Parts: sequence; C-alpha cells; structure tokens
Amino acid sequence: MKFVDETTIDVAAGDGGNGCASFRHEKYKEFGGPDGGDGGRGGHVMAVADSSLNTLVDFRFTRRFEAKRGEHGKGSDMFGVKGEDIVLRMPVGTIVSDAETGEVLFELLQPGEQVTLAKGGDGGFGNLHYKSSTNRAPRQKTPGWPGERRTLRLELKVLADVGLLGMPNAGKSTLIAAISNARPKIADYPFTTLYPNLGVVRVGPEKSFVVADVPGLIEGASEGAGLGHQFLRHLQRTRLLLHLVDVAPFDEAVDPVQQAKAIVAELKKYDPGLHAKPRWLVLNKLDMVPAEERESRVNDIVRRLRYKGPVFQISALTREGCELLVQKIYEHIARVHQEQQGPVQVDPRFDGTAGQM
Repeated sequence: MKFVDETTIDVAAGDGGNGCASFRHEKYKEFGGPDGGDGGRGGHVMAVADSSLNTLVDFRFTRRFEAKRGEHGKGSDMFGVKGEDIVLRMPVGTIVSDAETGEVLFELLQPGEQVTLAKGGDGGFGNLHYKSSTNRAPRQKTPGWPGERRTLRLELKVLADVGLLGMPNAGKSTLIAAISNARPKIADYPFTTLYPNLGVVRVGPEKSFVVADVPGLIEGASEGAGLGHQFLRHLQRTRLLLHLVDVAPFDEAVDPVQQAKAIVAELKKYDPGLHAKPRWLVLNKLDMVPAEERESRVNDIVRRLRYKGPVFQISALTREGCELLVQKIYEHIARVHQEQQGPVQVDPRFDGTAGQM
C-alpha cells in the first residue's frame, strides 16, 4: 500500500430543503388553514478517527465529498427528510486544516473521535411555521440555507511513543523488526525504508508501547535532501527518540561521530522542539566489532560526541542488548504516562533526560 501522509480534499455539506406554502383542502373543512412543512436539514460531512488505518491513501484520488441536500417540505404538515450525512474515516493522528488560511481546525487524536468538517444547511420554513392568532392564512415560506463548503488540507502525524532516528543503514528497520510485530523491508543498501513503519512492542501482559521507524536522515535533510525530511513530522508526537548509530559502517572512511552530529544539527534546524525531546544514544551493530575492541570504540564515540544521556549497546541483528533497551524504554514511557499519579521506580542511570551532543 502506498503511504500518503498529506493531501487536499474538497467537502460540501448538503443544502437545506425549501419550506412549503400549502393549505389544507379536505371535505367539510372549508378553512383548513396552512399545512406547509419545513424543509429538511442538509447532510453533514463528518470525519471519524479509525485506528485500523495508517495512511491517507483513500483521499489521494477521490478528493471531493458532497453530502445530499435536505428534502423540500410538503403539504399535510409533512416536513422534509434530512440529507444523509457522509462519514470519512481517517487515521488516528490526522490534522485537518483550512487550505486557504492554514488554520488548524481539528486534530483526531483518539480512536473513534468524530468531528464535523462541513455543516449541512438548515431547512427553510414552511407557511405552517408562520401561523399565529393574527396571521391565520400565512403564505410566507423560506428557501433552505446553503451547506458549508471547504477546501481542507489533511496531514498525518503518526502517534507513537518512541521514534527511531539515524542515518540510512543504521539498523532502524532491523531493530523495529527485532523488538516488535512490524515487518519492514530490510536490505544492505541505503534508503531501504521509503515510508514510516509502526510496530507495537509487547513488554508483558497489558504492557506495550508503539515505536515508529522513519526513512534515514542525511546531512541537509531539513532543506529537502534525501527522504527523511518528508517524515520528520511523524517524530514530533513521540515521547522519546532513539538515536541509532552504526558503530561499524561498511565504508571505513565514514565517521559515525560526524554522522551523529549531522543528524542532531538537522533536527535542530527542522524543529527546535523536536531537538529538545528526550533522546537516547543507541550504538548498534556491535556484533561486527571484535569483543576486545568494543569498550574502547564505545567510549571513544561517547567521548567525541560529548554525550551525557543514557547509552545503550546493542546488536539488532542478534538481539543482544535489545531486552534491556525495551525494558528501559517502557519504564520511561510508563513514567511519562503516570507522572500525574506519582513517580515510577526507574534506574537513576536512565532517567530519560535528553542527551546533549
């Protein structure tokens, strides 16, 4: 399925039905009086957050949605039937903005959350509405009100607790496949990941968190280089960033420290708020480093980065160190969720503070 996280749609609610001017005509009722009913309301265009969707591809080619108008009023005190509403299903995390002004109108953040994108017009009044003691035979009626029409911009920001950050081929897809139910494409060439992947990590009974893998970043991403800049928005709602660093790159001329610094710089350029998020350093592919060299290489990377946050040493391929990483992530996420209810006991060495490079 093609991943689409941004599109524009036109929505048009239904017009209200016209009111009816009618008088009762029955045998033995010479002065039956007015009996024209009101018109029906036009149909609304609504949106509902659906947790089973993870892309806006349904709105890629079908971009206009128009609800039916309300039925006109009729004689014999019959009001018009309201127009049928249209309900558009969108992924959780969708932001709905006015395409002309850029104003954010709605954010669908909870499964089942429902909002009205365009309100149907009210029905017009029939002459029955104007009947009074002084106006026994009114002939007034009004047309239905027009429904709202809007051009809307839809933008999806996935809802995940943890975001994976790193250069292409840092092992992000291998890690998410190792710790979750996600099955992303994995290969030994850069930019294997072309769109975000979400995985649910099960820590225990009723204990889980969601992790997001986005395409790898390269230097200049904030200005549009590479693919990752298109999906940085998906990291803005995460509570924790895992910065994966390849400690054994294929090209010996590549310096992991310079790559890590470049990514941190790109984060700051793109969004200072994203740069300020808690960020843990995860040194990956230790299985490719001789055991006697691991400690010195890890210490050298941390020292040159001047990093002061939590550091994890793992091999996503062999899953070495992944269990400890998952446990510490869950403790951090649980503490964030429950910070209003009191602190959760966690290892003081991994207090979740943002590492500084």
